[in-house]
Amino acid sequence: MRHQRAKVGIIFLIVFIDLVGFGIVIPFLPLYAEEFGPSPVVFGLLMASYSAMQFLFAPILGRLSDRYGRRPVLLLSLAGSVAGYLLFAFAGSLTMLFASRIIDGISGGNISTAQAVIADITDERDRTKGMGIIGAAFGLGFICGPALAAVLVSIAHWLPGVAAATTSATALVLVAVGLPETRRTQDDAGLRPQPRLGSLRRVVGYPLVGACLALVFLIIFAFSNFETTFAQLLRFRFAMSLSSVGWMFVYAGALGALVQGGLVGRLAQRFGEPRLIVVGGSIAAAAAGALPFAGSTPRLLLVLATLAVGHGLLAPSLSALTSRLVPSHEVGGVMGVSQGVSSLARIFGPFWAEWLYGASGPAAPYLSAAAAYVVSVIVIVAARRAVAADRGV
Repeated sequence: MRHQRAKVGIIFLIVFIDLVGFGIVIPFLPLYAEEFGPSPVVFGLLMASYSAMQFLFAPILGRLSDRYGRRPVLLLSLAGSVAGYLLFAFAGSLTMLFASRIIDGISGGNISTAQAVIADITDERDRTKGMGIIGAAFGLGFICGPALAAVLVSIAHWLPGVAAATTSATALVLVAVGLPETRRTQDDAGLRPQPRLGSLRRVVGYPLVGACLALVFLIIFAFSNFETTFAQLLRFRFAMSLSSVGWMFVYAGALGALVQGGLVGRLAQRFGEPRLIVVGGSIAAAAAGALPFAGSTPRLLLVLATLAVGHGLLAPSLSALTSRLVPSHEVGGVMGVSQGVSSLARIFGPFWAEWLYGASGPAAPYLSAAAAYVVSVIVIVAARRAVAADRGV
């Protein structure tokens, strides 16, 4: 038990440190790109390039982690992040910015591999708690990263990128020194590399996995509608300063980290992941739909907290449920496919949200997000009933 907790703690540190680097870069990527005067289409391609590469390569890295181990893939992905962030720091052209995001996206399978490590070292009872810890590391990384970036950029233009590379290098050292291999070698007898589409067809063939992958797309698409346009909504409806907008993101991130790191594991043990998905999706749908209509700052804070709680219950429960639906030697593959589907949602979500915002007004992306959350609840309920009927339950 002590060794298991130590490994979970190392994974938390790895994900947190790496996400601090990601959080350092993301706020400044649009500002750096503007210096080179890209067209709107090129700007959109730059913002989508990281997620597009993740969509293509995360399942491949997941399968490689099943075959060759979690540590080599984590080391490779973190090394790629170091290279990508250094290119970002010293980018002298739009081409170099594209290269930095593409390299980081190709090698960015560290989160799905970290999820596979959690699945390796936890039993079914503690799986959701472990996934929630990764979610908490996500939230804390996105809180600390932008705050650190705001300080560093006032010192030197290139310093945030170098700091991001340093964080990924630190995570790489932690993997090399402190994380033993967790893949269960006895489970991979006869395992052979599979084509990406073959891997996708196989994992979708397990009961409920296809539904879970559909849910991954829906909830990430919904959340992307929110996070892409939230700053614009705050400026339009509440005339908030940039500093106030930043604190709103910190507030939401802190609440999400609290829910995912401390609450969701206990609730999953008592109620089970499918019920938490239904409850979390319902809460998130109601909050997303109400967010653009909050008429005062106190109401906005209340609705934003509700959205953070709903999504915080939903995301780690879905990751844990997905990992438990396949044999242990398929966990890396299914988490890689899940990461790829998530990346696909992060490609379409921001484009859709910005188009809706311009065409139909500030409330439209949030109503779209609410609809996606509602559909996610319908999907999991219908899938569970179909599986139960098939088994004669």
